[in-house]
Amino acid sequence: MELLCPAGNLASMKAAFNAGADAVYLGLKNDTNARSFAGLNFSPAQLQKAATLAHQQNRKVFLTLNTFPKPGEEKRWYEAIDIAADIGLDALIVADMSLLDYANTKHKQLPLHLSVQASATNLAALSFYKDNFNIERAVLPRVLSMKQVSDLAKVSPVELEVFAFGSLCIMAEGRCHLSSYVTGESPNTGGSCSPAKHVRWQDEGEDKLTRLNDVLIERSSKDQHLGYPVVCKGRYLAEDDSTPNYLLESPTSLNTLSLLPKLAKAGIKSLKIEGRQRSPAYVGQVAQVWRQAIDRYQANPEAFVESAAWNQALAKVSEGQITTLGAYARQWQ
Repeated sequence: MELLCPAGNLASMKAAFNAGADAVYLGLKNDTNARSFAGLNFSPAQLQKAATLAHQQNRKVFLTLNTFPKPGEEKRWYEAIDIAADIGLDALIVADMSLLDYANTKHKQLPLHLSVQASATNLAALSFYKDNFNIERAVLPRVLSMKQVSDLAKVSPVELEVFAFGSLCIMAEGRCHLSSYVTGESPNTGGSCSPAKHVRWQDEGEDKLTRLNDVLIERSSKDQHLGYPVVCKGRYLAEDDSTPNYLLESPTSLNTLSLLPKLAKAGIKSLKIEGRQRSPAYVGQVAQVWRQAIDRYQANPEAFVESAAWNQALAKVSEGQITTLGAYARQWQ
């Protein structure tokens, strides 16, 4: 199985490869990807450098184009596809059908992976994308149970990739518009569900206030460590409550380490680590744990036992220092 890690910058890419990642996924410095933050991502020149360094180590680089162009603004996405083809990247991760069509028509040599944002969860959907755009791989949404993943893998016409570790969200991938009610911008087209220009931190006495536009997301002590503010993981007052609570979702991270044998036996091709917005230290730590786990499994599948130290290390870099199996552990179908 491939270990696929996030690379928000060149330092994160190097950290991933030093820790044993087989491939990284990254984005350009614009809204063609869903982690469009200032100080993150790659210029075309940096992308060329990243590809050169990766290929010198026999590693792979995938370009993420997982947002949807607005009418009349398709040119940026087309240019990104052309850049990837010219550089010789190893694959594109694409959500929008028109972009898949453009890439498949103009650059047939460029492998296409269906983004999780396309939200393809069944054989008919995968077959449609394979037949019409010749995709080689699909990233499965984090809404399927382990049984559903296994059943789909038995009949899938393409390779399957799943999220193995990282931040979770209550959304159905590619279908979330929650933050647009607060910022006026869709995360599916704007490149971020919490654009930096809408984020404000304020001191109020001994408290630190976090706002997204005019909506108070969090009130905390000044020394409390908090993640980047998003609407779904804020704390709010419900009717008759006097204490703010996580009414939509508590900060937590997906950790499928215990499912590694099942994912391998199902034939999953790639294990994806979430976190292009996270630090190189995070990328290196998570990649190191998963490299050790995959290697131990492949050396002796029947004797594989996950290490307590691995889960302890992953818990330290998890949101809220809490992990879950998410929908994978769901019994109902």
